[in-house]
Amino acid sequence: MPLTRPSRLAPRTAVATAAGALLFAAPAAAAPCESLTALALPETTITSAVTVAAGALAPTAGEPLDMPAVCRVVAVTEPAVNFEVWLPIEGWNGKFHVSGNGGMAGVVSYGAMAGAVRRGYAAASTDTGHVRPGTGGFDASWAIGRPDLVADFGHRSLHLTATHGRTVTSTFYERDPAYSYYVGCSKGGQQGLMEAQRYPDDFDGIVAGNPANDWTRFYAGAHLWYALATLRETDRYFPPSKVPLLADAVNAACDALDGLEDGVLDDPRACDFDPGTLTCPAGRDDADCLTPGQVEAVRDIWAGSRNSAGEVVFPGLVPGGENGPGGGWQAWVTGREPFTSLHWLAADGFFKYMVFEEPDWNFRSFDFDADLDFALEKVGASLDADSPDLRGLRDGGAKLIVYHGWSDPDISPLGSIDYYEDVLAFEGAGRGRDAALAAVRDYFRLFLVPGLGHCSGGPGYNRLDPLTALERWVEDGIAPDTILGERVEDGAVVRTRPVCAYPEMAVWDGSGDPDDAASFACRRED
Repeated sequence: MPLTRPSRLAPRTAVATAAGALLFAAPAAAAPCESLTALALPETTITSAVTVAAGALAPTAGEPLDMPAVCRVVAVTEPAVNFEVWLPIEGWNGKFHVSGNGGMAGVVSYGAMAGAVRRGYAAASTDTGHVRPGTGGFDASWAIGRPDLVADFGHRSLHLTATHGRTVTSTFYERDPAYSYYVGCSKGGQQGLMEAQRYPDDFDGIVAGNPANDWTRFYAGAHLWYALATLRETDRYFPPSKVPLLADAVNAACDALDGLEDGVLDDPRACDFDPGTLTCPAGRDDADCLTPGQVEAVRDIWAGSRNSAGEVVFPGLVPGGENGPGGGWQAWVTGREPFTSLHWLAADGFFKYMVFEEPDWNFRSFDFDADLDFALEKVGASLDADSPDLRGLRDGGAKLIVYHGWSDPDISPLGSIDYYEDVLAFEGAGRGRDAALAAVRDYFRLFLVPGLGHCSGGPGYNRLDPLTALERWVEDGIAPDTILGERVEDGAVVRTRPVCAYPEMAVWDGSGDPDDAASFACRRED
């Protein structure tokens, strides 16, 4: 008989360890791993359930994952939602964790699952209902003629993985998980916000990083727009070798605006650098300057896209992350040569296969009025997690953390700010901004990370631990005013900074060590 999710307010029995974690021993003999193949789940077949020794699991035929022994459960829900659940044999922390995906998904997030298991979680993840084609992470050819797979990719697969994964966990340990958490970034951020909006009872806490939540508008107004900005005319494309030129000029103009010259723009909205100052002499295209067409490309990317009525389709990138480690504009905007950038690959695959279903579609033909309306009508309901109505999450007592890197070269952080402001407007209808902010901060907090790139990398703070902050919020009622941001180089932490809950930002005290988080305090800027 399928087990149901416990109430968030239900009493929980745990054994406290010296470290304060919740630890449960696996049942001695009540539910052997192999017996899980007989578990009945709706429209689902459990294809295998085997015990795997510590350090012996290598699901992608690569190096074995660093993780303890688990019961590995592999299953598929109709029509093709593959998912796995990994159950620690010893040291279960009594909690359940689902990991999100990236790009067009198509693979189970094994690395993220291993990380969750190392923390003691029972962990689950899904390929979202299709297997990634061999041509790469943005190939959407699987979507032609399959609106059901588009819906699975957009929202259904993650919801089913959460539901079935929790049942598998409850059956194996013979007790319900005390708490359920979701963590994802990029596409995973979209999945997290879709859960918060559409399935708010699935999790007690959600971390959504750098979310591509407004999916259809993002693919049109960002991926496609940034590609058009550099490729619509021959003199607009600039090679990756020119990216450092732009990045250095931005830093020279704006780095010190926050009181510190540290290679990081704390709030890029304050930077009004004009790329026109880099314009080459007439008729020249030298390595140390930008042609007029290249200048206009940068301006278009920063300005963002609009339709014919002047309405914003999706906000532009912000200055400050052009040359960040981990794949800045060289990967996302320029590529190694024309038609190799990640923005172009993503837009081309999405519109060819998922929207127009025309493999010969030409990206230059896109109309930001009629074609965008068509795309929204066709796939928006399946893909777009843009509703500001989070009453289900709020009333159920769950908590949501969204973080976004200011130096993201893929998804503009302004999109996350816009979404948070939409939630404030919805929650605060008929009330003032301060009252709305107080109400929303009770269940949803946004953290903008200086210098963080797309989920990782970037010139600034490239590591933070929002899950621990979320656990304290959910389990102990301690809401996070800050999350520690760390700058990690060669495995060592070289700088720390408090990342403050929006709309506050960290401000240096003017005298303390600028590499030490203790020298900063949060201050509201609006």
